[in-house]
Amino acid sequence: MPKTRTITPDEVAAAEEQILEQSKRIEFYLTEYSVELLSNKMAAEELVVPAYQREFTWDKGRQSRFIESVMMGLPIPFLFFWEMPDGRLEIVDGSQRLRTIQDFILGDLRLGDLETLTLLSGLRFTDLPESRQRKTRNRSIRGIVLNEHADEQARLDMFDRINTGSKTANKAEIRRGALAGPFMNLVIALAQTEPFVSLSPMTRKRVDEREREELVARFFAYSDGLSEYRDRPAQFVFEYTKKMNLAFAERPEMEANYRRRFQDTMEFVERVFPFGFRRAATGNATPRARFEAIAIGSWLALEQEPDLVPGDVSGWLVAKDFADVTGSDGANALRRLRERMAFVTDHLLAE
Repeated sequence: MPKTRTITPDEVAAAEEQILEQSKRIEFYLTEYSVELLSNKMAAEELVVPAYQREFTWDKGRQSRFIESVMMGLPIPFLFFWEMPDGRLEIVDGSQRLRTIQDFILGDLRLGDLETLTLLSGLRFTDLPESRQRKTRNRSIRGIVLNEHADEQARLDMFDRINTGSKTANKAEIRRGALAGPFMNLVIALAQTEPFVSLSPMTRKRVDEREREELVARFFAYSDGLSEYRDRPAQFVFEYTKKMNLAFAERPEMEANYRRRFQDTMEFVERVFPFGFRRAATGNATPRARFEAIAIGSWLALEQEPDLVPGDVSGWLVAKDFADVTGSDGANALRRLRERMAFVTDHLLAE
């Protein structure tokens, strides 16, 4: 059981202030759209699928089951939108459902084997009687619309919390789509370069989930300073990326410097660390805490001694002390983050 503690009046007041501050970011209104209107809005691109939801992941079976639910009048989860400045609605949650509706009403989706409406299996919308087509088009689905004053973080927080699709976009995927810009472009490019790819083995699934982009973004965000870090890496990296997109746009020459910083560090790691970011020679994974310790610790050491040529690191790499600072327990706490970076920096300089 979690330990109980006494909450002071000041802490209660601070918590209340935090709730009110965060609540101000979420302003919305309720709406209700017919299936016909939704399909037409999708076709007219008045409902916008953001970049981090571009991939259509529903198979024919799931599409068919959803259409069956619509036709039976079963409750459908709320759609969530953000009202863009031009009046179009960005889909925060519901892109799979909306694309399925469009494909069925206006496209060529043929229903698969249905569990309840079995006699409709194999039919397209145009195969239905005109009366049933009208009734289906008239079905309505409720929606929640965040107004245009909601910032990027508010929209992405909502997507992260209420996503109901078969595959929830992770932080790196969301950041990639929502924060397009020159710095984000550099992160995407560096995530595909050697020797970084060879140094950071991972499964195809992790690659597809943009894990290498997450590591590159953390490398820059953490190595540029942690004064604003509050034990929430996703929010910290999001705000950092947003800030750096603006900085790169104002000063394009920054890109070459940041690219060189990353490449110099990866080449150093390749020379000095026998297993790269692996735990062992045959390792096929790259733990985030280990990457942060080695990559950022190496860069901080190179900042102090650009021509650093350390001795053999294999001894302390397998020591219990290093395992402790790169363990998962409290890994995102600021103290632990600083400990593991400093551990590598101090040992490299001592060598």
